[in-house]
Amino acid sequence: MMKSKQISQKLWLYALMILITILTVGPFLVTLFMALKSASEGIYSSLLPASPTFTNFVTAFDKANFGTYFLNTAVVTVIAIPLNLLFCSLAAYPLARMDFKGRSVVLALIISTMMVPFQLYMAPLFQLAGKLGLQNTHLGLVVMQVSTAFGIYLMRQAFLRIPKELEESAYLDGANKIKVWYLVALPLVKPTLVTLAIFTFMGTWGDYLWPLLNSTESSMYTLSIGLAQLSQNFDGSNLKLISAASILTTIPTLLIFIWLQKYFISGATDGAVKG
Repeated sequence: MMKSKQISQKLWLYALMILITILTVGPFLVTLFMALKSASEGIYSSLLPASPTFTNFVTAFDKANFGTYFLNTAVVTVIAIPLNLLFCSLAAYPLARMDFKGRSVVLALIISTMMVPFQLYMAPLFQLAGKLGLQNTHLGLVVMQVSTAFGIYLMRQAFLRIPKELEESAYLDGANKIKVWYLVALPLVKPTLVTLAIFTFMGTWGDYLWPLLNSTESSMYTLSIGLAQLSQNFDGSNLKLISAASILTTIPTLLIFIWLQKYFISGATDGAVKG
């Protein structure tokens, strides 16, 4: 009786997992199959492509100018990730380890900015970017990802997990605060750094509103803007091209997550520390 009940529970569990897999992976596979269909195939004639072809992907890079959009997005992302890791960890370490007047107030102010919608300050930020000459530049697109309140909070929680004895030993050996942060603290929070890098990658790669505001020239468009423009010109024959462009936009994020998922899972748990 007990064995039969355990088998039944496992079957229900497997059924639930299969259902979740279908709901999450299904839309991606449908989009992929649509992108692989040839020009002669009907869009809704069948789920699987009869004659799979990569023509739509080539067309997206060529006629839709996705090559330029891809390069702009890659440049902005490569700049944003190391800057975000640097500034967030520099800001988080004093909040976790140094006692100074008003530390809790500073932390509360930083966390409170996470509740402010970007739409409330995008106009003054756009004006400031124009006065600083940051419009239509890669550096201007990076500004929003250089440091984030979420990144600072995540890194602070990770630093709180480090035993103070390790840092005190480094101080006894003559290390200053910068050396302790760089040589002791950072290596011990590597999973959290990777987690923050993944979040920064996803936030920068898929960002739409700020690149749309800050880029008035098509030569500075990112993938998200290019995909939106392609979707605006929607018609039945263009759906295959839109699907191909969507797959091209999604694949880098998917590959990065698969590559670093073990660090992501372990690093995400660092935020569970009670601070």
